[in-house]
Amino acid sequence: MLTVSNLSVQFGKRILFDEVNTTFTQGNCYGIIGANGAGKSTFMKIIAGEMEPTSGRVILEPGKRMSVLNQNHNLFDEHTVLETVLMGNKVLHAIKTEMDALYADYTDENANRIGELQLQFDEMNGWNAESDAATMLSNLEIGAEHHYTLMADLDGKLKVRVLLAQALFGNPDVLIMDEPTNDLDFETIGWLENFLANYENTVLVVSHDRHFLDAVCTHVSDIDFGKITHYSGNYTFWYESSQLAARQKAQQNKKAEEKKAELEEFIRRFSANVAKSKQATSRKKMIEKLNLDEIKPSSRRYPAIIFETEREAGDQILNVQDLAASVDGETLFKNVDLNMAKGDKIVVFSKDSRATTAFYEILNNKMTPDAGTFDWGITTTQSYLPVENHEFFDGVDLNLVDWLRQWAKTEEERDEVYVRGFLGKMIFSGEEALKKCNVLSGGEKVRCMLSRMMMIRANVLMLDEPTNHLDLESITAFNNSLNNFKGSVLFTTHDHEFAQTVGNRILELTPNGAIDRYMTFDEYLEDDKIKELRKKMYS
Repeated sequence: MLTVSNLSVQFGKRILFDEVNTTFTQGNCYGIIGANGAGKSTFMKIIAGEMEPTSGRVILEPGKRMSVLNQNHNLFDEHTVLETVLMGNKVLHAIKTEMDALYADYTDENANRIGELQLQFDEMNGWNAESDAATMLSNLEIGAEHHYTLMADLDGKLKVRVLLAQALFGNPDVLIMDEPTNDLDFETIGWLENFLANYENTVLVVSHDRHFLDAVCTHVSDIDFGKITHYSGNYTFWYESSQLAARQKAQQNKKAEEKKAELEEFIRRFSANVAKSKQATSRKKMIEKLNLDEIKPSSRRYPAIIFETEREAGDQILNVQDLAASVDGETLFKNVDLNMAKGDKIVVFSKDSRATTAFYEILNNKMTPDAGTFDWGITTTQSYLPVENHEFFDGVDLNLVDWLRQWAKTEEERDEVYVRGFLGKMIFSGEEALKKCNVLSGGEKVRCMLSRMMMIRANVLMLDEPTNHLDLESITAFNNSLNNFKGSVLFTTHDHEFAQTVGNRILELTPNGAIDRYMTFDEYLEDDKIKELRKKMYS
């Protein structure tokens, strides 16, 4: 379907890709993974024809159509929603545009050309295109009342869904998607997972959402050392098998046949778990391709995120009574009551992200509520990771060692070796630890904030969108550390896997009160009674 031949990409002296040769075949969904800066987005741009490689080429099978999820949200502002979706099938749209122009200026001379175009249009099922596009929009919960609205007049979240409909429209042979779940709610992501899991053509996707990668991928394509290697299986299979292979590599005295048996048992267990999943039928093609010989240790470095507590908290963690907040007269939430118990790991959830952020800001005395009170238990200590961390870095001219030292409580903690220990866990070693904190990337800043949280050793953690800016390695390590954390957690995340595996209680904040349930995130989203209640609470 799609072939990459002798592809090399070089920026100055830096070689991103070195003579890459690979193919992407029909019926497979490839999750493109790689450490930050490995070249995932560059590779996707080259495949999409938006960027030229230094040498080599990308060959799409003749007669096949490629569609790319557009990242520029304002590109179609002058078009209606429906027309924007129709433009996803460029060939069909071009035929229709030419036909309409010829009809508008009808002469006997152009009648033949109109006949030719009509024939092509007919073969491409063009007469049903508008109703197909309308159906696609409805599936993404963009009602008919919006179909003739100009894109410029839509809010950002709806625009993202229209561009998604545009990419999927007309069943493209190759679909290219870079971070398709950004700015989508959980329901829309769930719809997209089901759509792609049953998609018969070729998909290439870059995503930081592990739940999404697991739901849709038949293969993982790992960018490492300037090459691309395909592995059968989804992200979890790649991650767990590469970790197992790395452990085996370190076990010098284990016999080869013992190692092989261990890998075979791993594949058998993994396949049995997948067979129980909701999307079992679409996963069958993935399980059939799992291959023992492909399992290799990865060169990835995973940060060592370890949250320890200075003291254990008592039974009383947090008591919230009748809390309310608004912004410019618009209610974000009201009548929120919460009695947080020891060991609770609460997913704080809302359709409006301003509500969850206001909730944390109130609990950290950075914002005054409209009504209500809250009290922390006497034995609790809190640490907060805000969604915006500018105040910790803007105008601060310190290297990372001195930056982190600000939160040292004792002379021992002020010692450079001690501070470097926390930075080293977050992969700031050697010279990296002497970087100035005002030149850091978004991901590096979050890793610094995590070093700070580890050093504070609080027994209650508050995390507002903690996976923003982090790569898959950091997200995976962070997720594992919170599963093992002995204290209590309040957290908000767009990462489905994070919410499902860490949370044991859900608190949803709405303009008409709160919903509070002890259950997993998936149970919460799938419960019919809760679905009805949520509709009512947001109406």
